[in-house]
Amino acid sequence: MNSQLLRDTVKLLFADHKGLLAMDESNGTCNKRFEKLGIPRTVEARRAYRELIVTTPGLGESIGGAILYDETIRQQKSDGTTFVNVLIAAGIIPGIKVDTGAKELAGHPGEKVTEGLDGLRDRLQEYFQMGARFAKWRAVIAIGCGLPSWSCIEANAHALARYAALCQEAGLVPVVEPEVIMDGQHTLEQCCEVSGEVLRTVFSELFAQRVALEGIVLKPNMVLPGTACTVQPTVDEVADATVNCFLQSVPAAVPAIAFLSGGQPAELASARLNAMNVRFKSRLPWALAFSFARAIQQPALEIWNGRQTNVAAAQQALYHRARCNQAARRGEYSQEMETK
Repeated sequence: MNSQLLRDTVKLLFADHKGLLAMDESNGTCNKRFEKLGIPRTVEARRAYRELIVTTPGLGESIGGAILYDETIRQQKSDGTTFVNVLIAAGIIPGIKVDTGAKELAGHPGEKVTEGLDGLRDRLQEYFQMGARFAKWRAVIAIGCGLPSWSCIEANAHALARYAALCQEAGLVPVVEPEVIMDGQHTLEQCCEVSGEVLRTVFSELFAQRVALEGIVLKPNMVLPGTACTVQPTVDEVADATVNCFLQSVPAAVPAIAFLSGGQPAELASARLNAMNVRFKSRLPWALAFSFARAIQQPALEIWNGRQTNVAAAQQALYHRARCNQAARRGEYSQEMETK
């Protein structure tokens, strides 16, 4: 393991208050989003949309790394230039999603465990040769009646730790993503309790697998009530609950926390990240950044709608959302940025 390489990669990913763009949707997920907008669910449509993203002018000003999918990392622009080379030329580090999805956890109805460890060492070596310098693995934890079980938390934490160790062996920074999902009626306090337990278990497993915490990125959920909860907190209440939970659960050796958006509206995700950096910046041992997918992409996708004539306007929307989140990292985001 080249620990200096890993630390240097993390620094580059989040330099100048940049964050990550998650464009690693599986083909199935991408097709579902296309279907809602009447966009053809084809390889060429997915390629064209991803070309729109990676060629957005100025994207490297606020995005330090882009997480790709296996299909995407092998794709090219219409002129034959690989997406990897386009990103590198823009100053954006290519990354890659390496898990194979969350599957039903045997004996635990309603719970899932993420798979993909078989053959991972060889796949990581291939991705490194293709230009990737970081990777991502997502675990899914649901809150419900009797959920999550200890078995589910432990199984997912162990898989995340083994993945992270293999990444560091291959020279790739592991993005460790334990997501407590927003679906359900749970309260803010319940999410805080479960998120803390999940994070403490994950770091216990990372320690057991001898993962260097200085060479990872944590990609967690914000502490939020379920979408069906009748009590929805203010932006500041979310900021306080999230950071206080993490101060008790995330070691100071971790260099960066890059939040997933998890289905939050784009502007609200930016506002919540901004509030954390405004209220806690002087107390934080780690950088608080973003690794958003829909909260950056969705406005651009809706504008594009599969039409070449809409590419420039869609790219402008993508650039705008990335810049808003960079401002949120600085604690300088405001609603005025959305109305200008």
